[in-house]
Amino acid sequence: MTEQSKKARRRYHVHAGTRADSLNGILLAAFWQRLLGYCVDLLVAVIIWFPLESLWRRFLLHETNIHIVWDFHEAGNIVVMVLYWGLTNYFGNGQTPGKWVARTRAVSLTGERMGLWQSIERGLGYGAAVLELGLGFLQFFWDRNRMCAQDRLAETIVIDVRKPKENASTERAQPERAR
Repeated sequence: MTEQSKKARRRYHVHAGTRADSLNGILLAAFWQRLLGYCVDLLVAVIIWFPLESLWRRFLLHETNIHIVWDFHEAGNIVVMVLYWGLTNYFGNGQTPGKWVARTRAVSLTGERMGLWQSIERGLGYGAAVLELGLGFLQFFWDRNRMCAQDRLAETIVIDVRKPKENASTERAQPERAR
């Protein structure tokens, strides 16, 4: 390792800057949008989890009397949830099926695209929000940037991707003025 690279490694590199400037003033998602997205994602995750858990217990554990319970203390439930939220956030670049329905998107504060680990951190953050007896979700109401526990953990914000009516009318009016 060269002396130049050693010195560069010891320096703090600020996250804010051009990325923070590009997000300044962006429209954040409303609580009802985030709740709708979460509920849809939870429903989809349970629909995926149920047959996987049934098949796992029947064919790999050879259980005949299968009793399936949705519980965050079960390893299978945690694995499916983290993989579901992590992979859908990663491949959808912050837009899971639930966020698509709610017209929202999780946006990275550190880069243009959500990374795989950042997406998994966001999935783990949902668990942290639930473990706090829902307080992790309620942080939305007192945080200036409407960040919940999963947003803080993964360094993301959730934006509203609907086109606001006032912006649409302003955009239509501008080309007319230019004529």
